[in-house]
Amino acid sequence: MPFEFKALEIPGPKLVLSKNFPDPRGVFAETYKEPDFHAAGLKDRFIQDNISRSVKGVIRGLHFQKSAYAQAKLVCCLAGRVLDVAVDIRRGSPHYGKWVSRVLDGASWDMLYVPEGFAHGFAVLSDSALVSYKVSGPYAPEHSRGICWNDPALGIDWQVGTPVLSGPDAKWPPLSSCDNDFSF
Repeated sequence: MPFEFKALEIPGPKLVLSKNFPDPRGVFAETYKEPDFHAAGLKDRFIQDNISRSVKGVIRGLHFQKSAYAQAKLVCCLAGRVLDVAVDIRRGSPHYGKWVSRVLDGASWDMLYVPEGFAHGFAVLSDSALVSYKVSGPYAPEHSRGICWNDPALGIDWQVGTPVLSGPDAKWPPLSSCDNDFSF
């Protein structure tokens, strides 16, 4: 099996280690194989692939879509380095407001699986980064929501000085008052 699935500090998100196959031509790796993911209990059906290129200091997130339009995500940094973050936003969860993070990079192509009911974001730690992610549902802008990247109740150390944010990402509310309808 070309993948190893590692549990993280809170249940739900998983670190997915992909096996790389280097040779004199370069390197090859599988980034997704449905039977392997299903065997590991990750049964989402990914229907869309997204890609973003960002410069150092950019924070994208923390994003989610309302529960009827929820998206699970499988995130991979293809080039550069990012701090990838998943926050449990399921009301009633014993881990509500807790988060996990991992540095993803273009050398390993390890991935972070972010299930539905978690907000997601990442910070670019290198000069630039190319991030690819699969989602289990289409983008629904009218149901797109977010949480303030620097919510003091979360206390996320994004490892960047002055972040570069989009207009919406700079204005999201804290978790305590966000428009969130997920429950555990």
